[in-house]
Amino acid sequence: MGKNRLEAFSDGVLAIIITIMVLEMKVPHGSDWQTLQTLIPVFFSYVLSFVYVGIYWNNHHHLLHAVKHVSASVLWANLHLLFWLSLLPFVTGWMGENHFASAPTALYGGVLLMAGLAYWILVHCIITTEGKDSLVAKAVGKDAKGLISVVIYAAAIPIAFFHVVPALLAYLIVTFIWLVPDRRIEKTLLENGHS
Repeated sequence: MGKNRLEAFSDGVLAIIITIMVLEMKVPHGSDWQTLQTLIPVFFSYVLSFVYVGIYWNNHHHLLHAVKHVSASVLWANLHLLFWLSLLPFVTGWMGENHFASAPTALYGGVLLMAGLAYWILVHCIITTEGKDSLVAKAVGKDAKGLISVVIYAAAIPIAFFHVVPALLAYLIVTFIWLVPDRRIEKTLLENGHS
């Protein structure tokens, strides 16, 4: 099975997720700058989630560029990833509206953790489908970035119940780890004569 429909569907879902997140930012009543100050937590949570969706979109694009065939397990693994990402608008809104209270911040980390695990599952379903000598298998290797990200999320969730700031910093650290697109796939494609 080809990958074009999977990629197009995923792109559409991610675009809808971003749209829902921005629509959750309600226009304040009032016309002065002080009115906007109440939106700072909502805006910050939106920016953080927008960056996360952008990171997933970018890396998903690179990942699928290296894929030749899509199996049923890859389709389901991709839907699993999209499910967790589709929860981002809810946890983003809850966290922002409640000014980064402990429970919403921990749940936000829980969704990030599950999305990270879902991406790992997707990658490994692709490797199982295409074989251990596939471009994805060569590019991903031991996937230290993915493992480190999941460990940071898992550590940040309980921390959020005691101190929200370190948990938020942990989420930011993961964005910096992934902000630059995963060059491993690009590099492997170029080394193997693909453009």
